[in-house]
Amino acid sequence: MSCIDAPIYGADRQIVAALDVSSARADQTEGFNRLIGAQVAQTARAIEEAKFRVAFPAARIVVAESEDAEAATLLAIDADDLVVGATREAPRVFGMGGSGTLTARPAADILGREDGPTGFERAERAAVIRALAREDGNVSQAARQLGVGRATLYRRMKRLGLGKSQAHLSQT
Repeated sequence: MSCIDAPIYGADRQIVAALDVSSARADQTEGFNRLIGAQVAQTARAIEEAKFRVAFPAARIVVAESEDAEAATLLAIDADDLVVGATREAPRVFGMGGSGTLTARPAADILGREDGPTGFERAERAAVIRALAREDGNVSQAARQLGVGRATLYRRMKRLGLGKSQAHLSQT
């Protein structure tokens, strides 16, 4: 008799289920048990990842590598660029601390991406760059999207050190 199982963790990093494969075959070898065990663990992680994605339907999901092949390593990042969810392995991989309740933190802090200006200037720069990218570099359309005049957008671009061309924006 053999019983091979793997836990399934929910978005709150608590065990919500277990996947189990049991057998009473007399001809089942140790090698076959290892193969079943690997498949059970892989299937449990796939279920865990799917449940995580369902728990954060509006979030961007960042998938990371981990030394633990049996653990899903995912972060959920909301529209405000805050990490609002993490699988049980993610805090260890990203150095986010203990296993308690997750506190929303800026993705840049967790992912180690410090890129120049801080605070409102960085947010304004990102908003201008996104608007220009959405409008393929058309400043007039980007200004309308942002709810400002074209001259105002040009002044802000100059203050933020942004050029008009897409090529310049992609290099920043």
